[in-house]
Amino acid sequence: MRPLEVIILAAGQGTRMRSALPKVLHPLAGKPLLSHVIDAAGDLSPRTIHVVVGHGAERVRDAFDGQVNFVVQQEQRGTGHAVQTALPAVGEDANVLVLFGDVPLINPETLAACVLALDEAAVTIVTAVFDDPAQLGRITRNSQGHITGIVEYKDASDEERAIQEINSGILAASAQDLSRLLSQINDDNAQGELYLTDVVGLAVAGSERVDGLKAAGPAEVLGVNDRSQLAEAERLLQRRLAGELMAAGTSLADPARIDIRGTLTVGKDCFIDVNAVFEGDVQLGDNVSIGPGCVIKDSTIGSGTTLAPYTLLEEAQVAESCTLGPFARLRPGTNLSDRVRVGNFVETKKTSMGVGSKANHLAYLGDATIGSDCNVGAGTITCNYDGINKHPTHIGDGVFVGTNSTLVAPISIGNGAFVAAGSTVTTTIKNDSLAVGRARQRNIDGWTRPDARPAVDSKTKK
Repeated sequence: MRPLEVIILAAGQGTRMRSALPKVLHPLAGKPLLSHVIDAAGDLSPRTIHVVVGHGAERVRDAFDGQVNFVVQQEQRGTGHAVQTALPAVGEDANVLVLFGDVPLINPETLAACVLALDEAAVTIVTAVFDDPAQLGRITRNSQGHITGIVEYKDASDEERAIQEINSGILAASAQDLSRLLSQINDDNAQGELYLTDVVGLAVAGSERVDGLKAAGPAEVLGVNDRSQLAEAERLLQRRLAGELMAAGTSLADPARIDIRGTLTVGKDCFIDVNAVFEGDVQLGDNVSIGPGCVIKDSTIGSGTTLAPYTLLEEAQVAESCTLGPFARLRPGTNLSDRVRVGNFVETKKTSMGVGSKANHLAYLGDATIGSDCNVGAGTITCNYDGINKHPTHIGDGVFVGTNSTLVAPISIGNGAFVAAGSTVTTTIKNDSLAVGRARQRNIDGWTRPDARPAVDSKTKK
């Protein structure tokens, strides 16, 4: 079997995107469009992936540096010219698969079948069947099912316009055949460009066999040319990912309202409510429940943990049977042990909490190490930043921190210690000690509110 090399066409400007960002770098499910195509091609284990770039070449190159071989198309003269530009970098012994950087939903299985069909044909293309092909080019076949041509809509008869099979543009051929056929095409057309699709007609005219492999559905060959099509591709891909989750045993409150912008790995019997967003690499254990509106990025959540609505996690590690939220925020460096509770309007950053500890509401815990079975009261703040440096707070096991306490770091609180409500703590607290850091209370009899006091004439005031 011949080795495979892939050419991805990504030189277009994408003017309909109305953007300074090259079209193939626009994000789809958290990754650039081109990344999805490279991933699909990579599943075929090609010898080399060549990406033809033009508009915004440096930005595209920077985004994928070291992953692929870049070929610069200095002058954009059509898809055929783009492939001609890349062919000198392709080994003569290879089969070549030509893909498009703005067709991100193509399945690797479809591409593999397209390449495999070269055992019987000189050229193979990926086609798709549309309920309404509109003005797309129609595929014509002979009685053996081999392709006889691609008929443009404006040139098609009524019978040909009734055909629902269209050309995706994705094509495979040996490097030698592709080079030979491309050398015969010309730019005698309205656009004055060299079209890759002309290869099909030339092969048929030379009595060479052309086969077409039908994609599973129209979504696979959807091209993204404007922001409306980008949004359409996003929902199609999210629906595909939702289907994979449900097939793996996850319950979704509404498959149309979930966004996976990276990799989501789930255990058994998880539940995900509406409008949850997963970014980067997220892992869920068994029986995890995600409430509505949660946003989770690059985090691991242990089995049996529940996230109440609108809880935010970023680069956090959460163990088993924890309860988080609602409206909690776990920032990078948060590490929670089993059965920890982090409640509403609690924020953590570079903080670890031991088994069974809890901060149920209205607290900020930064650069803190908290032992097991601790209670952090509402309004507690670890004052970790002095304006220049960050400082740690160390809290032992079984510590009770009363409501509205201010812990001025660096500070240590020993095992079993108790911090009285309303305290400002600035020095170490020993094991099993009570710390009271309040101003002395004074009660003033006969005090009146400022707005109830008689006015004072400034001229007579002494």
